Amino acid sequence: MSERRPAPTVGQVVLGKRLQELREEAGLRREEAAQILRVAPATVRRMETAEVALKVPYVQVLLEAYGVSAQEASAFVDLVEEANRPGWWQRFHDVMPDWFSLFVSLEGAARMMRSYEPHFVPGLLQTEAYARAVLETGTIGRTTPETMERHVCLRMERQRLLERADAPHLWVIMDETVLLRPVSVHSGVMREQLDKLLEFAERDRVTLQVAEFAAGPHPGTYAPFSLFRFAEPELPDLVVTEYLTGALYLDSRHEVSAHLEVLDHLTTHAASAHRTKKILSDYRRTF
Repeated sequence: MSERRPAPTVGQVVLGKRLQELREEAGLRREEAAQILRVAPATVRRMETAEVALKVPYVQVLLEAYGVSAQEASAFVDLVEEANRPGWWQRFHDVMPDWFSLFVSLEGAARMMRSYEPHFVPGLLQTEAYARAVLETGTIGRTTPETMERHVCLRMERQRLLERADAPHLWVIMDETVLLRPVSVHSGVMREQLDKLLEFAERDRVTLQVAEFAAGPHPGTYAPFSLFRFAEPELPDLVVTEYLTGALYLDSRHEVSAHLEVLDHLTTHAASAHRTKKILSDYRRTF
């Protein structure tokens, strides 16, 4: 049986989908592909859905059965070996739940990330002090000081992707509640955080908007969520919404379209990026 992974990399997701497409183009059912490998049909399904790592010998046999040319098969195998390499975040496996490992992988591969956040400054934009205050509140009684610092370190490490030359476009809409919610008794924590938001607001590949109270209710008030868009045509838009102990990864066209419609509505409902800078500056003067 194929080796299980804590969470798939984006490369494994893309290649799994491509392997399924090649099987379907060859006119084979999963049961027939399983007979070729002499495994259970569930194993083929798990390979195609990236629930397990792709084993090179299995992939080679399947590609030959699907009629893939030797040159294309060789290139496919090279991609499999690359996708199976552990991501940088896996060195935080001691503090990172399986469901979040995929989230971080998606961040690193996305071309654009759009999100709505009703409660806190998004993790990619948090200062170290703000992150520590939020994490301490959310994990009270369930972690040690050492573990907490590992969580903070992971959050800071994630932010390095915004410094890349090919950084994704990060488009965040925050509820005004985010700016009013005290995360620490020390006013300097929020003052520093607002300074950082103002700094990010000046970047070309970061768009910040605030959904103001005065604008009234809007359809995004249910829960925070993020929409990921990728350069790879094999990987469709994906929506992730978190809950207390995990996250839902939504890729059906209907669900993604519904969330995209909400984001588009919020974009016109919230303060413009230019006005948001003024809002942030006004709040900054209160600390």
